[in-house]
Amino acid sequence: MLKLDRYLLSELAQSTFATLVVLLVVSVGGVITDVLKDIASGRLPAGLMLSQLGLVLLSWLPLILPLALMLGMMLGIGRLYRDSEMPVIHAMGVGPVRLLRPVMALVLPVVVIVALCSLWLGPTAERISRQMINEANRNLVISGLSPGSFTEIPGGGGVVYVGSMSGDGTRFHRIFIYRKNEGRLDVTTANTGSLSVEDDGERYLTLDNGFQVEGPVDGGKDYRLMRYASNDVRLPAGKERYDPNDPRTMPTLELLGDPRRASIAQLHGRLAPPLLTLAFALLAVPLARSTPRQARFGGAMMGFFAYLIGMNLMQVGQGWLGSGRIPPALGLWWLVLPLLAAGVWMYVKDGAIAIPRLRLRKAAAP
Repeated sequence: MLKLDRYLLSELAQSTFATLVVLLVVSVGGVITDVLKDIASGRLPAGLMLSQLGLVLLSWLPLILPLALMLGMMLGIGRLYRDSEMPVIHAMGVGPVRLLRPVMALVLPVVVIVALCSLWLGPTAERISRQMINEANRNLVISGLSPGSFTEIPGGGGVVYVGSMSGDGTRFHRIFIYRKNEGRLDVTTANTGSLSVEDDGERYLTLDNGFQVEGPVDGGKDYRLMRYASNDVRLPAGKERYDPNDPRTMPTLELLGDPRRASIAQLHGRLAPPLLTLAFALLAVPLARSTPRQARFGGAMMGFFAYLIGMNLMQVGQGWLGSGRIPPALGLWWLVLPLLAAGVWMYVKDGAIAIPRLRLRKAAAP
């Protein structure tokens, strides 16, 4: 590789890496917010917080990497224009075609990484995440209940006290439950009990040999005392249970032979990110073209808006495919191919779009 290619590749790679770090930091904040929200509402066991952070972030990479590559390339090339390095490079006879080698040396590995994340790592992370949540919901220890202490029911619906618990977290002794709902309180006690999980993912505490007191919160005499031999208390619902037939968790190869509309939409949703990454990277070079006196981040904002529009159209197109509003044969090609064509055309033209001038001829005097 020539010195010029190494220099350009180094500049573009450094700016892309810096942009990726910033976007990952911002994305981690969003992921943490979503995970904590699920934990607070009881849909996600607290013991799985760190593992879920990594798995969710891995599934977000096909959306983060294209933006990091596009903005990183625009910032790197924009600096070359501002420091008058790019005009010197052009004066040496280095045009868009010659610049393609260092640009593709950075773009193609990123496209491959996006393809791996979109087609394989992302679905695998989603599948592992749901399997872990399903298994964790069967264990009271992982679900957040610890023996010998009061634990708030997720969502603020009351508190639970467990005197002792088996090692696997499925059997317990001496339990106390306080709940409040629609102006009435419910106090339930039991000597023993167990945790059961239905096929639909609902979790129940099956209590044995206990008492239940139910009455108004604000006072009054409308109280009821019941003694029971068995009582099922429903816990807050967990996140969506793992379904091997869910297109979001199915391997990509299995989606190829699945005729369901949801599977077709999911397949096209996984094929689009690497192709859109290539299109955005090609658009970055002409959009970064600027003069020394031009606004510094004007082109970057245009690229960011192009990314937002493209990714939103991809999400909308997936919904249209799943609902049958567009034919499966059309897929997302109506979005990907025009963007690729626009990227190639603008790259070859280097952003120099000629506007024809209209010449008005003077009308001959009568």
